[in-house]
Formats: sequence, structure tokens, C-alpha cells
Amino acid sequence: GKRKRSPNDPKVWFESVRSLAQIMSDENRQLMRTIRDQRPESIRELAQLTGRRSNNLSRTLKTLEAHGLVQLTRKNRAVKPKLRARALCVELRIA
Repeated sequence: GKRKRSPNDPKVWFESVRSLAQIMSDENRQLMRTIRDQRPESIRELAQLTGRRSNNLSRTLKTLEAHGLVQLTRKNRAVKPKLRARALCVELRIA
């Protein structure tokens, strides 16, 4: 049978510490702060705020969304990013 998750189980898994470090890079944390503070209505607006290219930004946002950090909502013809997490707690098992 399938194991049921308990409320204390992690909601997000990372394959390695390296992948965690890449996703939580300084650049991505700044991007999430910009989403939180500026509340852009679209990826295009976020690109203007950050100076990043829309296609690169879109890939990054999809990765952040896959890890539960950002929510992307289609609004008319635009995709609106919204911050879902304000903190990340990490449990790292040594052995």
C-alpha cells in the first residue's frame, strides 16, 4: 500500500544539497523578494523590475513553482507570479 504523509513530513524534497543551493541562490532569493515586495502582475513586469530576460525568468519561476516557493497564475494572457513561501526550513540528515 501507499504510505500516508503525516503533517510533519516535508512538503518539498531536494535531490541534493547542491540542488537546494542552486534553487536558493542569492539571485533567486532576490527574485522572490521582488515578487513579495513589488507584486508584479506579469512575468513581463517582473522582468522589467529585475532586468532579467522573460524567457530565462520563466524557466526559473517554473522551477521555483515546482518546489512550492512560487505560484504562477494565468490571468488573461499574462502569467502572474506570487510568492507562496516566506521561509524555508531545512532538515539535513548526516547519516
